Amino acid sequence: MSRIDDLVAQLCPRGVEHKSLGELGEFIRGNGLQKKDLTDDGIGAIHYGQIHTHYGTSATETTSFVSEALAMKLRKAKVGDLVIATTSEDDDAVGKAVAWLGQKEVAVSSDAYIYRHSLNPTYLSYFFQSNQFRAQKRRFITGTKVRRLSGDGLAKIRIAVPPLAIQEQIGRTLTRMEELEGALEATLEAELEARRQQHEHYGDLLLTFSPETVQWAPLGDVVSNLDSQRRPVTRSARRSGPFPYYGANGVQDYVDDFIFDGTFLLIGEDGSVVRKDRAPVVNWASGKIWVNNHAHVLGERAEVANLRFLYFYLQTIDITPYVTGGTQQKLNQGNLNRVSVPLPPLEEQARTVEILDKFEALMTDLSSEIPAELSARRQQYEYYRDRLLAFPEAA
Repeated sequence: MSRIDDLVAQLCPRGVEHKSLGELGEFIRGNGLQKKDLTDDGIGAIHYGQIHTHYGTSATETTSFVSEALAMKLRKAKVGDLVIATTSEDDDAVGKAVAWLGQKEVAVSSDAYIYRHSLNPTYLSYFFQSNQFRAQKRRFITGTKVRRLSGDGLAKIRIAVPPLAIQEQIGRTLTRMEELEGALEATLEAELEARRQQHEHYGDLLLTFSPETVQWAPLGDVVSNLDSQRRPVTRSARRSGPFPYYGANGVQDYVDDFIFDGTFLLIGEDGSVVRKDRAPVVNWASGKIWVNNHAHVLGERAEVANLRFLYFYLQTIDITPYVTGGTQQKLNQGNLNRVSVPLPPLEEQARTVEILDKFEALMTDLSSEIPAELSARRQQYEYYRDRLLAFPEAA
């Protein structure tokens, strides 16, 4: 920041000129390129949809290409040009831009503009992400479901034009800040993944039993099945309230009444009954709840098995041998009752639950802390980005 402040004090102590984008360059609409035309090799091409999904502030390589024959008919961005997506269903996304910094020209689709200008391209691309740009563009967005920006509207947006040396320094600074933010995100995600693997490792160790070392029993013999008390309620007949309404895959709604009050193990009966790892869909429910007929409701028989122990164990098994049906899968009560579960001594079940609960609490904390940390860092970055791009206008 001090380097930029020094440059501002030296080069523009009385403020910075502000100009419209139309004064600083020209907007050229892309043409003729459709998604079906994209190939894996040939001449580089940028489709407007890819600006939303594949590109960041700048790019030196394209993710897609077009044939040489088609490329000859298309308008192209040159090095330093901005490529701007001018349609989106989201007001914040419309007008997203990428600075093309590759060595060769690239073809550009319709619903995108090429902006050929006299500014530093990285500085300009960051401006298109700023709150200053967002505030100005709102006046020029048209359309209902599909939101659009025209070249005429973009041309009226004003930008601070400090000397090129300052533009280049701001571009380098913001790029470095983005890199640091990306590195932090990767570090936090790696930490979460390491803890997840550690959780799975210890879970496997604690929940793997050989037939010779522990007693085994059918699940139906060690829990209380409360399915007969379930009652479905159509969405139109539900009244909003504080009580969770459970279905096969977890909480579906909140209603004004409850059927069950206590602690229960809920297992998907039909619909979403099997996860990607082939384990059953298992939910832990505590308190006053309503359950429809798409989830089995299991209560504890404390003298036989720890219900929380069964909650952890059932997430480790392959349930598919007990599931019937093709497109509409079903885990009926009879098959669920046949699932074989281990029964180590109750004190060992309790010890296992204590360890796994601690791991689960750690994972929950990390899963909430990481998004919060990333959000705070993003807000900090956006604050400095907008501050770097704001200059008092010269008289």
